[in-house]
Amino acid sequence: MSFFWTRGAASRWPSCRFDPVAAVVVRDLSVARGGVVLLHGLAFTVEPGAALVLRGPNGIGKTSLLRTLAGLQPPVAGRVTGAGEDAAYAGHADGVKAQLTVAENLAFWAGVHGRALDDAVFRRFDLAALRERLAGTLSAGQRRRLGLARLAVTGRPVLLLDEPTVSLDAASVAGFARWLQDAHLAQGGSAVIATHIDLGLHAPVLDLAPFRAPADAPGSAHEAFL
Repeated sequence: MSFFWTRGAASRWPSCRFDPVAAVVVRDLSVARGGVVLLHGLAFTVEPGAALVLRGPNGIGKTSLLRTLAGLQPPVAGRVTGAGEDAAYAGHADGVKAQLTVAENLAFWAGVHGRALDDAVFRRFDLAALRERLAGTLSAGQRRRLGLARLAVTGRPVLLLDEPTVSLDAASVAGFARWLQDAHLAQGGSAVIATHIDLGLHAPVLDLAPFRAPADAPGSAHEAFL
């Protein structure tokens, strides 16, 4: 089974377009966790300007798939192209340095990626009033907003997001979704997102259940418990 998704809505955000990047292409992909194959036979394409939402029950392999797309673990079989160095992965940790202020955190990550820090990021992620606060003193929701803002300053066109709205209130979820749709995607970026929240994106949903590794597959989750 193969899926193909293309560009979303036009931009309303004053942001520079990404340089042209390749589509994220997955072919006959199998992924594992701890040596146990979880997903088998995945095939999809996500074009620049598009997003894909991953759904499935806990433990099906959403995180393992995103880590494989990011190059943090090797696939069991198949191939992934178009992510690699163009991708930024955001897992359950926020990637925030507690001893630095909010502004220092964002300046650090912008500098790592050879970019100047755009002050607009503080407004977009509702961090303007927190610029000089030590990250270690932030609430869980504030830390999550800072972690998401970190993605924006990297300038990476491909975002791989694992439950990005954890700890966010409804207003922050809506603000993040607007940035993702109207800034990142509309400027030619792409995203693969594991979430159980309806973000209101112009994005299709891929249910991973049909790709669960079969019971007779070597190293499958089913075989591991026999």
